[in-house]
Amino acid sequence: MFTDFRLLKHPYAWLALGFGSGLSPNAPGTVGSLAAVLLWWLLLADLSLPLQLAVIVAGFGLGILASEWLIARTGVKDPGYIVWDEFIGQWLALLLLPKSLTAAALAFAAFRLFDIVKRGPVGWADRRFSGGFGVMFDDVVAGLMALALVQAVWRFTGLA
Repeated sequence: MFTDFRLLKHPYAWLALGFGSGLSPNAPGTVGSLAAVLLWWLLLADLSLPLQLAVIVAGFGLGILASEWLIARTGVKDPGYIVWDEFIGQWLALLLLPKSLTAAALAFAAFRLFDIVKRGPVGWADRRFSGGFGVMFDDVVAGLMALALVQAVWRFTGLA
């Protein structure tokens, strides 16, 4: 649980906390993922693929910095209230999908599944890396796995 609200004076804290979604007392990762879907819907879904990728890559780099900053000040190695990693992973899961509620729900469910269960490559990344990079990287892996699953389901079923 996040307790040092003085840290909110710094933009890195707001970014790491997913603009406040990580302050949710219940399931902050899920709340962060929902906030990410909302931002995708409002800001990213209508952008070209290269622009979406640029936002994700820049967000990943900023996320490493913001996570390192918050970890250093709280002393917690991978706190649940850091949810910017969920934003990046969720946005990866949403890549190449049309702006539809069905697509958003499918990508949300797939990403949460891989992020929570942490099997295979996601679990490996979670155990292998630490610090700001570690916080971010396992969610990138979960996002890429969700992307693969969602694209397969989307293309083979013809959902619209």
